[in-house]
Amino acid sequence: MNKKALRALLRERRALIAPESHGFTRPTGQGRRAPGLSQHQVDQLLHRTLGTYHRLESGSYPNPPTVLLRDVALLFDLDEQEWVSLCRYALLQDPPGPLHQSSGKEIPGFWQDALDSMTHMAYVSDASWDLIAYNNAFARLFPDLRVPANTMRWMLLEPQGRELLIDWHNAWAPWVLPQLRAALATRPNDETLLQIEKEVLADPETAATYETGATLIHADGHERPIRHATKGPGWVSICAAQPMTAPGSRLFILVFRPGYQRPVHQRQLLRAPAPIIDGPDH
Repeated sequence: MNKKALRALLRERRALIAPESHGFTRPTGQGRRAPGLSQHQVDQLLHRTLGTYHRLESGSYPNPPTVLLRDVALLFDLDEQEWVSLCRYALLQDPPGPLHQSSGKEIPGFWQDALDSMTHMAYVSDASWDLIAYNNAFARLFPDLRVPANTMRWMLLEPQGRELLIDWHNAWAPWVLPQLRAALATRPNDETLLQIEKEVLADPETAATYETGATLIHADGHERPIRHATKGPGWVSICAAQPMTAPGSRLFILVFRPGYQRPVHQRQLLRAPAPIIDGPDH
């Protein structure tokens, strides 16, 4: 637990909540004049035993339950980045899932400018794997420039996906199906993902692999064969990242190399150069 950072975050956010907005009145005579909700009022609003919130804010509540942290985060109207910070400060770990089920569904508009500036194929999908934004290089991957509405469904279930994704049964399906399971683990009520899962379980070509229960969080660093609509067969190296403001969304950059031979020279790892330390004779 990072007590100092936890206390600072909670005090700052608590001070922004007007007691009047929750039916409390401020004292007019002698009494508390600090801005925001009192710690006692937080306990009342969260239906917790008196002193519970004080223990949390003061850092004297070891391993507080996630449900308490979530209730505090919702009361204080934290955003997703603040929610991550709260869990890291209180538990020294990332949260088990997003604070709001609506998160991961939208990104700032300047992401389109960022995608357009890239020469490689690039796109952003939301937490349900619906396509949010993409560049022209990505559109040219598909015949007639018709990009799929949902990349997960396209990769797993649509005939065009199984055709363009070379060696689909071995090089794609076993790696993509676990990502569907991992996505549902953090968003078990996502209607789009649940519908895709239903279709996957109804398809003999995907059901058996999916039911093995393997999990894969992302495809970052993978290389897979693909058939480009205009450039022909080749391999894509997959670079995956997440926009910080939209947990569950993904930025994918696909580096395409034509030819049937798998590229092997790209597997080296990049590291920051070691610092140069001057010795006594320098």
